Amino acid sequence: MTLDEGDDAPTVTAPNQDGDEVSLEFDEPTVLYFYPKDDTPGCTVEANQFQRERESYEDAGVDVYGVSTDDVDSHEAFCESAGLEFDLLADPDGEIADAFDVELRGGTAARTTFVIADGEVKAVYENVDPDGHAREVLFDALDDGLVTLSE
Repeated sequence: MTLDEGDDAPTVTAPNQDGDEVSLEFDEPTVLYFYPKDDTPGCTVEANQFQRERESYEDAGVDVYGVSTDDVDSHEAFCESAGLEFDLLADPDGEIADAFDVELRGGTAARTTFVIADGEVKAVYENVDPDGHAREVLFDALDDGLVTLSE
């Protein structure tokens, strides 16, 4: 079972697509979405839609990170081919997935999204349909008053 609303978010560190170590303490509003595999149809749809909504997320002060069990080289190629401008975190050993209690199926993460702020899980989305998910998460965060769009 994944972490739940109200649970403390663990601090995590992992390399991004450039091989740079990224440490997340989740003090600021953050969307952390787990996806199965780079450059596959559903994962590409989801990543492209988070990229398309990137400016709206930035205007709301929300950071977005994708996580999969793919390695840095795979993430780098995926970012290049899909034109992604946000970090994808490499989790080949499943340590981040384990920290968030995200199920690994055949070595890949179950499609799960967390909205985190002030070090606490604010919302959890499991068994995500990738099409429309990026917008759904943003609208829910706005509706719930977790974030507001800057003017």
